Amino acid sequence: MSTKDILLTPDPRLSQVCEPITEINDDVRALAQRMLEDMYEADGCGLAAPQIGEMVRMVVIDCDYTDEKGSENPYVLINPKIIKADGALRRFSEGCLSFPGISVDIDRPSHVIVHATNLDGDLMQYEAENNLLAVCLQHEIDHLDGVTMVDHLPPLKRAKALQECERAMAEGARPGETE
Repeated sequence: MSTKDILLTPDPRLSQVCEPITEINDDVRALAQRMLEDMYEADGCGLAAPQIGEMVRMVVIDCDYTDEKGSENPYVLINPKIIKADGALRRFSEGCLSFPGISVDIDRPSHVIVHATNLDGDLMQYEAENNLLAVCLQHEIDHLDGVTMVDHLPPLKRAKALQECERAMAEGARPGETE
């Protein structure tokens, strides 16, 4: 896998709802490793399985990553579910590996609690507030439900963002590059 395997808009798989993972096995572990490698290669902080064409409910996130060796602190979330999303709406400029060349301002709840299974089969709780992790959890879980960042925009802004993305890709923008 590599960033060339990351699906780009307007791939219809980005609008599909993903299936739950029923068993954590070697295939699931291998998928998690491939996703992490792709995310790091693209300098992303999150990646959802459908973004590489795997229509299952898994995301990987690492909001602490820098290019320094040993700085990885990844989370693998299997069948994540947002339990609570509240707090004041916070505007954040979001990018997406599947929408190279652009970023868009999205208002999301500032506080989120997520339950997910990890690769050891343990049920985990992730809680974040007023930070990149809160945004990333919501953004990546949206992907599992077929919702992309531009779907949060009003129609005219969505159309403009898609045009900008199309132009950026025509000019050679790759996953991980934003305006």
